[in-house]
Amino acid sequence: MVKSVPEQIPVGADPVLAAWFQSYVDRFLDLDPEGVRNIELKRNHTARVVTYAALIADGEGLTSKECAQLLCAAQLHDVGRFPQYRRWRTFRDSDSDNHARLSLEVIREEQLLRNYSPEDRYTIEEAVRLHNVKVLPATTAVAVKRLASYLRDADKLDIWYVVLEYYRQPVDCQASAVGLGLPDRPEVTPACLAALAQGQVVPLEQAQVLNDFRLMQISWVYDLQSKTARRILAEKQYLEQLAAFLPSTQAVETAVARAIASLRTP
Repeated sequence: MVKSVPEQIPVGADPVLAAWFQSYVDRFLDLDPEGVRNIELKRNHTARVVTYAALIADGEGLTSKECAQLLCAAQLHDVGRFPQYRRWRTFRDSDSDNHARLSLEVIREEQLLRNYSPEDRYTIEEAVRLHNVKVLPATTAVAVKRLASYLRDADKLDIWYVVLEYYRQPVDCQASAVGLGLPDRPEVTPACLAALAQGQVVPLEQAQVLNDFRLMQISWVYDLQSKTARRILAEKQYLEQLAAFLPSTQAVETAVARAIASLRTP
């Protein structure tokens, strides 16, 4: 099982940025217990995304420069989550602000990339900016697209871990912001199920209940770009575990089975 926080910084990570990150997050611990749970959730999420990014960098044969860029982007991709939560008490961008944009604000205000070359700074910032878009723009530069794709894969791998932990916990132990305030009712929204059944990523804006959120998380398999991420996902059986929380109907089971089977497609 993946630990909440890695015991050591992955090889290739920037120790200065890692130390800054811990100090930065500590600024947001002056909240009530529920708020602290949600802040710590994102602290631990970032640590695991850096670890997954290192695994992807190794598995995909990235150069040392690409690896350094990816781990830097992974370390910084969600720094906007902390001011977002403090101001709006939510991680739902549609009810607050685009957290990727907020992350860029923090990166620039704190001058976190001042020691990086202009080329590296541009590539890392663009990867952070694009890590939460529905689809990477066709005009995205090749180097940025490669980095952003791997960052998005690492991010998804840990979000699967986070939501499964959330679904299993008693309500009084949950980090409340994970479920985005969606009601936990037994049905699914037809449009969300139809998207999954058609091999498409379920749009978050169509989610009306928590089961729709689970369908969306299963549908992310169709957006994975690296063989390494697909292998990790298959090994950890996150999709199968998510499916256990969904209603047992023929339509749901068929759509989920198609998503799981897609992992076996080269």
